[in-house]
Amino acid sequence: MPEITMLEAIRQALFEEMERDPAVVAIGEDIGVYGGAFKATEGLLAKFGHERVIETPISETAIVGAACGMSYLGLRPVAEMQFIDFIACCFNQVTNFVAKSHYRWGAPVPMVLRGPSGGGVHGGPFHSANPEMYFVHTPGLKVIYPSTAYDAKGLLKSAIRDNNPVLFFEHKFLYRRIKEEVPAGDFTVPIGKAVVRRQGSDLTIVSYAAMAHVAMEAAATLAKEGIEADVIDLRTLLPLDSETILASVKNTNRLLIVHEDTRTGGIAGEIAAIVCESAFEHLDAPIARVTALDTPVPYAPPLEERFLPNAEKVVAAARELAKY
Repeated sequence: MPEITMLEAIRQALFEEMERDPAVVAIGEDIGVYGGAFKATEGLLAKFGHERVIETPISETAIVGAACGMSYLGLRPVAEMQFIDFIACCFNQVTNFVAKSHYRWGAPVPMVLRGPSGGGVHGGPFHSANPEMYFVHTPGLKVIYPSTAYDAKGLLKSAIRDNNPVLFFEHKFLYRRIKEEVPAGDFTVPIGKAVVRRQGSDLTIVSYAAMAHVAMEAAATLAKEGIEADVIDLRTLLPLDSETILASVKNTNRLLIVHEDTRTGGIAGEIAAIVCESAFEHLDAPIARVTALDTPVPYAPPLEERFLPNAEKVVAAARELAKY
């Protein structure tokens, strides 16, 4: 199997799904001739033409509104945000139309809204956001945030084939930094199912996206000290795979949640509540979390490094948890 980047895995998924299903169309800013800000759509225009690769003005509201209308008419649009931060511009479209159409009148809305997210690349406060929790809080949506090339390809294929609206976050720090073997044939990864990346019996570390790699780095360090961690990569945030989390916590009796999103209102709080409700008697220590700070993402590299979680911070929190 060939080794490819996450960016190439996403591009392959788009090509293959557009070849497989003529109802799949791509829409967004600079996705045609330029090939997208990060080149995720490079080559689509030459292959599928302007009728299926639709370049738009710089208007996120127009992009999402048009994609929503296309989905009502039987198409399966994949809309790209040039940077996911600007999904705020179309918040009304996403939450009041896309998310509620099936509830209101039974209309399927088979559309995907995808785009680069996350920090670590010194993009500053307007190009580094992790706004996933605005949408995890919105019934009617599905929210995906993969950490590997394999999962990015398989989950994007699943998202495109799903009859519900899916938000697909792509961590830009991972686009070209990770590579792995990805099957050339058709495959999908199920939405709503986490994966255990590493097994251990001393504590559970739950994470996703770029922080899943940080969690694995921390777990390798902890193992040298005799602390073995279960590392769970959520992959999907909505629906959340609480069963996998609870099964692990019942085995390890300790829980550490790591995410790049800011602390207040992050998914760590929801996971902690689920564990307290369903596995409180299994806990031997307070639930801990390592997150970004409650500020906008700083532009200056030293400040961004201070802002973001890292393996050192995760190891320190895990040590305290293990010895509690």
